[in-house]
Amino acid sequence: MQIQVFSDVVCPWCYIGTVRLDRALQATGIDAVVSYRPFMIAADAPPGGFNVADDLRLRYGVDPRLLWARAEAEAKESGLDLDLAKQPMSYPTAAAHTLVRHAAPRGTQRPLVRALFATYFQEARDISDPQVLAEVATRHGFSANEVTSLVTDPTELATTRRAVNEAFALGIRGAPFYVINDAVSFSGAQPEEVFRQILDEVRQVAP
Repeated sequence: MQIQVFSDVVCPWCYIGTVRLDRALQATGIDAVVSYRPFMIAADAPPGGFNVADDLRLRYGVDPRLLWARAEAEAKESGLDLDLAKQPMSYPTAAAHTLVRHAAPRGTQRPLVRALFATYFQEARDISDPQVLAEVATRHGFSANEVTSLVTDPTELATTRRAVNEAFALGIRGAPFYVINDAVSFSGAQPEEVFRQILDEVRQVAP
């Protein structure tokens, strides 16, 4: 089974969705090749990032804690301890996505994605900082010099942004978004039972 996941490492629902997909695959015993594709929920994020709470207040006119509460409760249901107030900033993610892209042929893409989520949400670190990215990626098949070269290379970053534009060209407007065997697609961090049901249904019709 081939699963493409369009995701962003500063998206809490993408983090929850990744945990739920992994748990569903384990529960169903399905051996799947999971590939992460870049999506940016804030493609115009400035260097240095922006304050998430301020942005949510401006955009929705509500206390951000009300918005965070639902995601935190959903995360808890899947065994993920998530405190969204812990990370006040959202950062540009082109550099992180570039590393994720290069992790695929090394076979370390999935653990790298999980590590980036944890670094951003659990450790509240700046995942646009080349030094932070080097600390994370050197545990997943990269040398520090490789990381620095990749995340500061304008050509590499442009390639990543083109991949994001390709997702938009496919009609994908939000994340997480999942494509299974190029035949079944759905969006959102669905409940684990929904993930399991979809995976079982695809398995039954797969050749």
